[in-house]
Amino acid sequence: MTDNLFDRLRRLLEARGPVNWGLAREIAESVAGPAEPVEPWLAEEFVDLTHAAARRVAAASPLDPVAGEVRALDRRTWAAQSVAGFTYLAEPLAAKMAGGLEGEADPFLQQLGPALVGMQMGSMAGFLSHRVLAGFDVGLPVDGAPPSFVVPNVAAFIADHDLDPQQSRLWLALHEAAHRAEVALPWVRRHLADLTGAFVDGLRPDPSGLQERLEALQDPEHLEGLLADPSALSGLVPGPESEQALRRLQAFMALLEGYAEWLVGRAAPGLIPEAPRLREAIDRRRAEPSPGEQMLQRMLGLDLQHHRYRRGTTFCEEVARRWGEQALSRLWEGPEALPTSAELDDPVGWAARILL
Repeated sequence: MTDNLFDRLRRLLEARGPVNWGLAREIAESVAGPAEPVEPWLAEEFVDLTHAAARRVAAASPLDPVAGEVRALDRRTWAAQSVAGFTYLAEPLAAKMAGGLEGEADPFLQQLGPALVGMQMGSMAGFLSHRVLAGFDVGLPVDGAPPSFVVPNVAAFIADHDLDPQQSRLWLALHEAAHRAEVALPWVRRHLADLTGAFVDGLRPDPSGLQERLEALQDPEHLEGLLADPSALSGLVPGPESEQALRRLQAFMALLEGYAEWLVGRAAPGLIPEAPRLREAIDRRRAEPSPGEQMLQRMLGLDLQHHRYRRGTTFCEEVARRWGEQALSRLWEGPEALPTSAELDDPVGWAARILL
């Protein structure tokens, strides 16, 4: 076992490129578990519901949610197909390691960095696959992914909360259509990359984490455990600049989720009687961070506060109530029109800056 483990590590270090995406997919699949068949009729239903949802979202907003391809997947396939969608986080992290944690290139990190970041991204995607219902439920968007649903998780969610299956799937399709319409805007993707890049750029070395990384490579038993969950290998902690970038990222994600929540209510009024129960079930679920979110926190101190998306919903409701629904369309003009973290809790302040 030990020889095989070190042979595997040697092969990982030989990989080219800033991130070892082959390793990332391998670990994502391993953590996600074995393949699970998805019933063809259920996959077809998600396609039909998502296309219908996209039409309703388009009619109720200035966004253009072209559904296109729709994926109904098992956990393993979702993890393997989604992991590269976190490139906007992985590449700045790889560059940080390649350039040296303290501004000076470290040959050890330059060699290990692609494998290390691949391990981290793969583990994160694998852990996420056990919890996420669809793309909107991930926390960080999966860049470039079409509307996607993790069918076993959806089935478990419905059963756990005794929900109506048809209403639940339609509600999820509406949220996914709204979410994909938001992240399809080119400036939204660029802004997300800028925010995550600023967060990573502000990370600082953690000497204890670095020491643990070095010791792990000499301990076969410890190394095997870290291959399954490499979050402790980061050796990075947020600095003051990262904390500022994180607040901006948290506000941005809360706005994206809050607007999508508000928009679903506008796109399907009265269509889903169980909508309040569905929202309550989601709230209870998000009160405890998922394993994937916990890994991001351990790995980089990246706490997205997924459970606080209601800040964005309340903001959108208040703007629409005070200044009309048309005022919310200003949000999609560009990053400068987004509410700051403070303005997210102060719609009047945002309106004074943007509307007046």
